[in-house]
Amino acid sequence: MSILCYHAVDPTWRSPLAVTPEVFERHCAWLARARTVVPLDVALNRLDRRGRPGRGVVALTFDDGFAQLQEHVFPTLARFRLPATVFVVAATLTDQGHPVDWVDTPPPWPLDTLTVEQLEAVRDQGIDIGSHSYSHRTLTDLEPDEVSTDLRDSRELLEDLFRSRVPHLAYPRGKHNEPVRRAAQAAGFTHGLALPEQREPLGPYAVPRVGIFPGNGVMTLRGKTDPLYLNLRHSRIFPFVRSAVRRR
Repeated sequence: MSILCYHAVDPTWRSPLAVTPEVFERHCAWLARARTVVPLDVALNRLDRRGRPGRGVVALTFDDGFAQLQEHVFPTLARFRLPATVFVVAATLTDQGHPVDWVDTPPPWPLDTLTVEQLEAVRDQGIDIGSHSYSHRTLTDLEPDEVSTDLRDSRELLEDLFRSRVPHLAYPRGKHNEPVRRAAQAAGFTHGLALPEQREPLGPYAVPRVGIFPGNGVMTLRGKTDPLYLNLRHSRIFPFVRSAVRRR
C-alpha cells in the first residue's frame, strides 16, 4: 500500500511542489481504475507490526493546505470519488492568520491557504483534516518544549475548529527524529507521517509516504504504487535505486 503525498496542483507554478491539473486528473483517472483508494485512517489501520503499510491499496494526502486545492483538486477528487487527507498548517486558520513563509520556491504571486469554511465544505466529500504542525517550523531544529507546544497547539486548534478528532500528523518537510516522534505521541496524535529521502526507522510515528513531483506521469505513479518499489524503499539499496532513476 502506498500513501501518496502531493503538495500543490497549479497550472502555472513551476516548482518541485507543484504538478499541473492535467497531470493530476490523469493520476486520479488511473488510480480510480487500477488501484483501490481508501481513506487514510483505513490505510493506517493496515500497518504491519513494523509500521509498514499493507499491500494493495493507496491513500492520498496533500501537505500545506494551499488554496489551489479548492479549484484544481477537490472537484477532481469528487468526480472520481476518491477520498483524501489535507494536512494543514494550523496557524493559517487562526483569526490572525499566518503567511506561507516556508516554501523555498514560491511563485511570483502570494500563496494563500484554504479557509476553515472551505475545508468544512469538503468534509462531506470524504476529505479529512490532519495537522501539518502549528506554523510549519522544522521540528528537528526546535527545542523539545517548543516541539511539544507546537504539536499540541496544532491538534487542539484543529479539533476546536472542526469539532472532531485530529489524530494524524504530517511532519513539516517530512523531518523527524526520536524526540519529535515522542512529542507527537505525547501531543495526542496516533500516527506521524514522514516523507523519507533515505532509509528511516519505521513505526506508527514514522509512517513512510511516497512523494509525487513534477514529471511524475502515470507510468511513474504506477511504479511508485507497486509493491516492489515499496519494498525497495525499505532496503539498503534504495538510495542507489533512487539516484539511478533520477539520472535516467
